[in-house]
Amino acid sequence: MQLNQFMKQNRDDWRNLEKLIKLIQSKKDPETIDSFQLTYQKVARQLSYSQTYFPDEEITRYLNELVAKAHNVLYKSEQTSGKQIYHFISSKFVGLLLGQWKAIVLAMLLFGFGFLASYLAVIENSTYVYAILPQEMVQSVEPETLGEEPRMEVDSASMSAEIMVNNIRVAILAFAGGITFGILTVYVLIYNGIIIGALAGLFYQYDNSYAFWAYIVPHGVIELLAIFIAGGAGLLMGYKLFVPGAYTRGYQLKLQTLRSVQLLLGTIPLFVIAGIIEGFITPANLSLEMKYAVAILTGLGLIFYMIFGYYHMQKRALQQSSI
Repeated sequence: MQLNQFMKQNRDDWRNLEKLIKLIQSKKDPETIDSFQLTYQKVARQLSYSQTYFPDEEITRYLNELVAKAHNVLYKSEQTSGKQIYHFISSKFVGLLLGQWKAIVLAMLLFGFGFLASYLAVIENSTYVYAILPQEMVQSVEPETLGEEPRMEVDSASMSAEIMVNNIRVAILAFAGGITFGILTVYVLIYNGIIIGALAGLFYQYDNSYAFWAYIVPHGVIELLAIFIAGGAGLLMGYKLFVPGAYTRGYQLKLQTLRSVQLLLGTIPLFVIAGIIEGFITPANLSLEMKYAVAILTGLGLIFYMIFGYYHMQKRALQQSSI
């Protein structure tokens, strides 16, 4: 069966299930429940067929989300908000990441392009830093004294909160840039890469790269990953709007916005952790080696989380397939 024929033959069932999902939440009489169960089982079989013959098509992802939503309504109606949060953190967020890993890698490459371009430019001629960085940033940077004593006192709690708000603002801008067909997202990613690259090049010129990266990587491992996730969500939204495929741009916008908002919500805990590290650990009176150790621990923590999430995602998929 061809994809178009499959969609035409079964589209009414999908629309019916969507209506029943809304109806059963307010009307739980036996007739409605029976109709819901029969339609749910039918669409679940269609999902299995689609996964077999159209695994990479958008319709398979749509059916997977529809069946999962129906499953939650039917079997998880009494689920507490705490359990829903745990499910999102433990498996759903990881599943969303794996589902758009290519867009996240592209976001990373765009950032890397901006970073490398400005880094090489500043190494070639350090005066370029004045053209690249904002004036107030250039004036506040002291590459020859970073990592040396004494350190000035800072309000760590205030700094942490300010950093979190700023990073979340950048992530929202990268995500929302998808509505511009991804153009704004591309700009945000490259621009932030240019800023970091220019700073890295400047500190290299002063032979102080070791100290510079010791102040960047403890929070940067988590922070940059979160920005790449948000940027990837924006890029994917922009791509789907530019190339909507068999669907309308309005449908793609609705679908990708929902998915991207979920990804954005998942990055908020990452930004909170990065902000705490940047506000309390980065300015702390710790050796540079200790700061690098924190970076390694955060990297290992992210790897462990992905493995943990993937395990729970597979376990949940097996439970749903056995229903």
